[in-house]
Amino acid sequence: MTWQEIAQSKQERTISAIPSEWIIPNNLKPQDSHLDVTSFPRESGWFTQEELDITESDATSILANIKSKSWSAEAVTRAFCKRAAAAHQLTNCLTEIFFTDAIRAAKSLDEHYSKTGQVTGPLHGLPISLKDNFNVAGHDSTVGFTSLVNKPLPYNSTLVDLLEKAGAVRYCKTNVPTAMMIAESVNNTFGRTVNPQNRNLTSGGSSGGESALIAFKGSPLGVGTDIGGSLRIPAACTGIFTLRPSFGRFTTQRCTSGLAGQEAVNSVNGPMARTLDDMILFAKTVVDAQPWLVDPKCLPIPWRTVEPKPKLKIAVLWHDGIVAPTPPVARALRETVDKLKQAGHEIVEWQPNLHPKALDLLKRMFIADGGKSVKALLAPTGEPIRPEMAMYETAEELGTFGMWKLHLERSDLQRQYLEQWTSYDALDAILCPTTPYATVKHGDFKYVGYTGVYNVVDYSAVSFPCNVTADQEKDQSAVQDQPLSDLDKETRQDYQPALVHGMPVSLQLVARRLEEEKLLAMTKTVLQAIHGNDSATVKSAL
Repeated sequence: MTWQEIAQSKQERTISAIPSEWIIPNNLKPQDSHLDVTSFPRESGWFTQEELDITESDATSILANIKSKSWSAEAVTRAFCKRAAAAHQLTNCLTEIFFTDAIRAAKSLDEHYSKTGQVTGPLHGLPISLKDNFNVAGHDSTVGFTSLVNKPLPYNSTLVDLLEKAGAVRYCKTNVPTAMMIAESVNNTFGRTVNPQNRNLTSGGSSGGESALIAFKGSPLGVGTDIGGSLRIPAACTGIFTLRPSFGRFTTQRCTSGLAGQEAVNSVNGPMARTLDDMILFAKTVVDAQPWLVDPKCLPIPWRTVEPKPKLKIAVLWHDGIVAPTPPVARALRETVDKLKQAGHEIVEWQPNLHPKALDLLKRMFIADGGKSVKALLAPTGEPIRPEMAMYETAEELGTFGMWKLHLERSDLQRQYLEQWTSYDALDAILCPTTPYATVKHGDFKYVGYTGVYNVVDYSAVSFPCNVTADQEKDQSAVQDQPLSDLDKETRQDYQPALVHGMPVSLQLVARRLEEEKLLAMTKTVLQAIHGNDSATVKSAL
C-alpha cells in the first residue's frame, strides 16, 4: 500500500469506530462555512438535557455527581463518548476510538460502587482523553506517521495505568502533528485538526487534538505533552488551562516519541482542562500515586500544600526581544498587569537578555541527530516530509562530541537564567504571553519562543485564559515602532484583526523549577485579581 492508501484506510477505520447512533445526521451537521461549532451540541437538539448537563460540567463537579449517585459512571462516559464523536466529525480531533471498552469499564466501576459503597479512587468514573503518543495496549500510537499505522502497542504508558488505577476511564486518543514537533496538529496520516471556535483557525500543537476536544467539551480533562510549548500553545489557541510541569513530577515512561531518545530537552506531560481546579485535581492525583515507585526518572516529591501569598512579586515580560505580541495579546498583558497592580501586587520588568540564546539552543537540540529520527519513520512507506518540518530535512548531525558541547551550553544557560531570577530579590513569578498570537489561520504559526525558553530551563508554567478576547476595533493594527526582527516584521504583516475577532486570549505564568504547587496557587491569585473575588468565575473560564 502507498502511504496515501494507508492514511485513507486509517481515517476510515477511525470513523467506523464511532457507533452509527453517534454519527451526526446530515440534516443537522453544520456546513463547512459554519465556523464556530461549539454551540452545536446545545443548539442542534441532538443531545439530551442530561447529556448536555454532564458534558458542560467540569471534572470536579462530575466526580461529585458520580459519588452522590446523581450520575452513573456509565451515563457520564456515554455522554462524553457521544460529544467526542461529534467533536471529531466537526474538527478532526481524534486518532484512536475505544468507546466500547470505555463503556464496559464504566459499567464495571458502577458495579463496584454499588457493591462496596466505595469509589475506586479520586478519579472514579471520570473520562480522560489522551494525546496520541500515550500508549494504550491494543491500539496504535502513530504520532502522525503512516509507518506506525497497524502497529498496536502491547502495553500501556505508565501514566495510563496510573490514571486507570485512580478510577479514570480512557475512551479516545487525540491528533498531533508529525513527530509532535509542529505548533499545529496536522500530519499525513489523519490530516488537520481545526479550532472548534473558528474552523479557519488552528487549535495549535502538538496537543491540538486535545485542545480542540476540550474546547468543544468533548472531554472534561485531557493529557498532553510539552517539549517546546506543545501543551501551552494549543491551550492558548482555544482558551483553556494547562500546566507544564518540570521534568520528574509526572511520569513520561513508555510513551511513543517522534524523537525517541532525545533528552537534551525533556518532554513532559500535563493536564489540559477548562478550570484551574481540575488541573489541581489531576496534578495532586498523579503525584499522590507515587509515580517514583514505578518510574525511576520521577522525583520522590510528595504533593505539597502551599498557602498562597496575599501579595506577589511578578516580573512582566512585555516582549522577548525577537517577536512582539500581536495587539490582542499585548492588550491582554497590559490589562492584566493593571489589575494586578490594583490588587496590590508588586510588578517589575523582566529583561529577555537570555531568550535568544535559549531559543537557539532549543532549535539545535531538536535537530541534533540530523533529522535521522524523523527520516527513519518516514522511509518505510515513502511518506514525504511535510513542509512545516523542512529543518529536519536539511539538518546536519552534531555527533557525540557536538552534543556534549550543546549540553554544556544548555547547563550554563540554565545557571545564568537562575542567577537573573534570584537577582530580582524574592521574585515569585514571571508573567508573559503564551504565544504572540490569540491564534492564527492554518499554516501561520511561526514562533514558539515564549514557551520554548521555559522548556530549556525546565521551569513550571501555566497557560491560562485571562478574560480578554480579540477585538478588531480595539486591536486594529500592530505597534508602529521598529520591528524587533525580520520574523517580528513578518508577524506584524500577517496579523489580521478581523480574522481572530472574538477568540480568547491567554497568558503564561512561570515559576521556578519544580514549583508546581506554588505556581497553581499563584495562578489562582492572579485569576482573583482579574475576576475579583467571584469564585465561580475564577473556577471556570468556559
